Amino acid sequence: QVQLVESGGGLVQAGDSLSLSCAASGRAFSNSAMGWFRRAPGKEREFVAAISRDVRNTYYADSVKGRFTISRNNARSTVYLQMNGLKPEDTAVYYCAATERYPDYVKTQAAWYDYWGQGTQVTVSS
Repeated sequence: QVQLVESGGGLVQAGDSLSLSCAASGRAFSNSAMGWFRRAPGKEREFVAAISRDVRNTYYADSVKGRFTISRNNARSTVYLQMNGLKPEDTAVYYCAATERYPDYVKTQAAWYDYWGQGTQVTVSS
């Protein structure tokens, strides 16, 4: 079992930056690949970014590529999402997720992830 707690969301203006954190507890964080997803109002949950357990592999949705950066600190059992150049369309609840099934790969589909946080709201005003 892995417990995930996101933090760092808030209200910002377009063009601003925000950094999200996801602290993990329970089973070995270092054996899990991690992902960030988001759900905007009235829309389906969508993939944002993912990182393998050894940091070798990262992957981003086209909509955030070049603006967002995913990273992790296994010693602190924390995964981060640095978001730069925020746009109003980035407004959503952001969730972190963990999977132990394929820790050396990056997965874009939510079905691969076994553990989810409660989410943190990010609102970008125009």
